[in-house]
Amino acid sequence: MIQAYKEYWKNITVMNARATRSQYWWPQLANYLVLFLYSWLTNLTRYYDFTTESVKELNIRVLIFLVLSFLIWLANFTVRARRLHDTNKSNWWILLYIIPILGPIIMFVLLILPGTPFSRWTINQSELS
Repeated sequence: MIQAYKEYWKNITVMNARATRSQYWWPQLANYLVLFLYSWLTNLTRYYDFTTESVKELNIRVLIFLVLSFLIWLANFTVRARRLHDTNKSNWWILLYIIPILGPIIMFVLLILPGTPFSRWTINQSELS
């Protein structure tokens, strides 16, 4: 789990590669935990309304949360592309999220499918460093 999380942040801008199921799902779980703990420890609900996603009071805690959320969004976008590559799909499949209700369900299924043994997205690990 820790190794997958390190790779998740190390490859934050790499899209043209592959990610296994564990390289995708462990960081997802860790990020939910990180954001929950940060929100709970800083009592973020006093400053940020999660239901309307609006800022009640702008301070350093909210700014850190917003920056952290953006970085997680960027890393999730790229790891999702790598995960799709592992199932031999293109990045364009991410656009399925646009379809209400059905799109996220289809994407969830695609992201839990096992990877393919060969893919056009296979690159050397040395290229990632």
